[in-house]
Amino acid sequence: MQDSSPKITTFFMFSGQAEEAMQFYTSVFKPSGIMSVFHQEDRTVLHAVFNLKGQTFMAIDQNHHAKHPFTPALSLFVTCDSEEEIHSVFDQLSQEGQVLMPPVSQQFGWVEDKYGVSWQLNLAKE
Repeated sequence: MQDSSPKITTFFMFSGQAEEAMQFYTSVFKPSGIMSVFHQEDRTVLHAVFNLKGQTFMAIDQNHHAKHPFTPALSLFVTCDSEEEIHSVFDQLSQEGQVLMPPVSQQFGWVEDKYGVSWQLNLAKE
């Protein structure tokens, strides 16, 4: 029997906003959900697992003072089911974030969210 669990999982390291970010992302993408969260004594996230549109992600809060910002050199490419979904997700992610490329031909947009994570939103090909 072959193991169906993912072999590679995207892992985010936030600067104290891991739980806030997961709650935000799971409110933007459907279906989604937070699967587990383990906290440190100071309530920062020691380890968490969440799911967006069938994809599993992990998150942690860094526990040192050095900042490690996200960069658009690595982005999450999201296949959206409709133009409405692209616009809805784009609008939500761009609040307090930065537009890297506004929606083009209603089928593609690129945005950096308020946490610094870069998202490319693309319309599914029929």
